Amino acid sequence: MLQACLNGAREPGSHPSLPITPQQLAADAAACAELGVTSFHLHPRDAVGLEVLAGPEVATAVSVVRTAVAGARIGVTTGAWIVPDPLRRAELVRGWAGLSAGRPDFASVNVHEDGWLAVAAALCDAGVGIELGVFHLEAARTLLDAGVPAGTVRVLAEVQPGQTAQDAARLVDALAPLGVPILLHGEDDSAWPVLDHAVAHGLDTRIGLEDTLTARDGTEAVDNAALVRLAL
Repeated sequence: MLQACLNGAREPGSHPSLPITPQQLAADAAACAELGVTSFHLHPRDAVGLEVLAGPEVATAVSVVRTAVAGARIGVTTGAWIVPDPLRRAELVRGWAGLSAGRPDFASVNVHEDGWLAVAAALCDAGVGIELGVFHLEAARTLLDAGVPAGTVRVLAEVQPGQTAQDAARLVDALAPLGVPILLHGEDDSAWPVLDHAVAHGLDTRIGLEDTLTARDGTEAVDNAALVRLAL
């Protein structure tokens, strides 16, 4: 599977084509869907472009994108930087149960963040699948000790900027005993080498302006669809 990660936590204006509004996200998702993408990860924003976990904004973004890419799977973030209080974060996520057509299919939970198990439980209660974000070997060990939460659909093995395919291999090896599907991806200068490593080893991966603003040759990417074309 190739997932498209459309915007992430990047600041509005950090790239000319970075989608922020629900309509912009929907347009990018539709362009990627025409290339065969059926899984999307996005970060809903409020009216001034700040990331949010509140139900109304999440529901609007997801429902508008879902209308543009009927049948696709749509995921969002639960990043602790958006709502630092873990109890409040879990409460907001649990409220997604009532979002109907605006409820995400899945959401990412970063294992290194405070309260990650409570957020994962809230997602399960809300009927939202879980992508477990694992940024490093310490987080992998934490997950191995805790066990895979109910409702988990995959692990996101996230290789950090400056790291290499060898770092990706070590992270994947550490996660292998979990027996859960792994989506492997990099960020910024590690995005393309790690994507190639994932493909070579038969793993799911992703690409989009969340992970890199540049094409393979280092020039600025045109947009999310252009990155997907390069990945394909």
